Amino acid sequence: MITLSLAEIAEVVGGRMHDIPDASAEVTGPVVRDSREAGPGSLFVAFVGERVDGHDFAGQVVEAGAVAVLASRPVGVPAIVVDDVQAALGALARHVVRRLGTTLVALTGSAGKTSTKDLIAQVLRRKAPTVFTPGSMNNEVGLPLTALTATDETKFLVLEMGARGIGHIRYLCELTPPKIGAVLNVGSAHIGEFGGREQIAQAKGELVEALPPAEEGGAAILNADDPLVRAMASRTKAKVILFGESGEADVRAENVRLTDTGQPSFSLHTPSGASDVTMRLYGEHHVSNALAAAAVAHELGMSADEIATALSEAGSLSRWRMEVTERPDGVTVVNDAYNANPESMKAALRALVAIGKGRRTWAVLGKMAELGDEALAEHDAVGRLAVRLNVSKLVAVGGREAQWLQLGAYNEGSWGEESVHVSDAQAAVDLLRSELRPGDVVLVKASRSVGLESVATALLETGAEGEVAAR
Repeated sequence: MITLSLAEIAEVVGGRMHDIPDASAEVTGPVVRDSREAGPGSLFVAFVGERVDGHDFAGQVVEAGAVAVLASRPVGVPAIVVDDVQAALGALARHVVRRLGTTLVALTGSAGKTSTKDLIAQVLRRKAPTVFTPGSMNNEVGLPLTALTATDETKFLVLEMGARGIGHIRYLCELTPPKIGAVLNVGSAHIGEFGGREQIAQAKGELVEALPPAEEGGAAILNADDPLVRAMASRTKAKVILFGESGEADVRAENVRLTDTGQPSFSLHTPSGASDVTMRLYGEHHVSNALAAAAVAHELGMSADEIATALSEAGSLSRWRMEVTERPDGVTVVNDAYNANPESMKAALRALVAIGKGRRTWAVLGKMAELGDEALAEHDAVGRLAVRLNVSKLVAVGGREAQWLQLGAYNEGSWGEESVHVSDAQAAVDLLRSELRPGDVVLVKASRSVGLESVATALLETGAEGEVAAR
């Protein structure tokens, strides 16, 4: 973070200084909420969680070098005490972002946010110093913590914005006002909480409503292939840039294909020229993600050749998102277990088939959470798609939703041993260990709460003939 005195921080957040011998003492290190990350010059933010109260670690973080604690009560060490720690953290982030004058790029969407954010960051940092959201820290706590890692050298700040209701993204935009905003898609993620796709579109569109007008540099990056996103053009005064495979898109992909290993290749067309891209990531769904990143980069002055080179060299920066690892015995494990919704589940199945061309393919799938009344239909549809794509074997893991996955496969024409339901992750591991053969490809995917990454971990620890080291 940029250097700020404790007196300045207290003024910005409307806090009261307690046990601070020197108000001119400066925070020169990071702002952290995990006591283990506290170090010299840092500011520790004490949240009260369900199981842990950050205030209990105040003495420990000061011993580690923290200058002070941002707290909701006095803690016996230097502290800035506020009524609402979360609101204070947001106010501090807003102050720092405005002071820096960094170009802020925000993005949202039902699927692909984290992968697209990682692509945007990898493209832009070729042009200038870039700070971006780590992993999926895209809420009212993670977003300001990310913004506070920016420094005077930061040219671009790329922030992922998530939402679980109307008004959430509007609030995040108030904390860190974006200049460029990208909306990727409107899908089924959290549809049980929102109530329908129209409500999801209303929430996601709050991003483009928050952008400055075109004459002040505001730019809305919208998916031309998604009607609900494209319609958001009427909700913004910013310049509108369309991306997609549509012929009307300003930034578009032509001649899209998958390589023999399942990696997308296409011709990138921008208003400034065209160039070929072959990605290192897996699955055709990354084409849309790449186009969104290309549209942002084009708006910020990068050429088609520069963008294409960066996209072709970009990798996956976040864990458990289409991580492809080949074991020494030839079994390939695709760990996409971080999260799941109907759109990402279907995209992952198509990627599995592309990667496993000519080989046996396994789809180890679990519950997709927060689908509300759509849950039965959506799980049934995924099971059916696995059969239509000719996935060799579906392993449905868990309770009721897993049974719906298997039922969909059965009703689509799967019988015998082509699909199986197991109770938990360990049962899936036991089944796979006994039946996998060299050359097989295994996809592991479910909502984060299911914890199916343990299946991928176990498969990479044990090969077909005993313990092996994963590459």
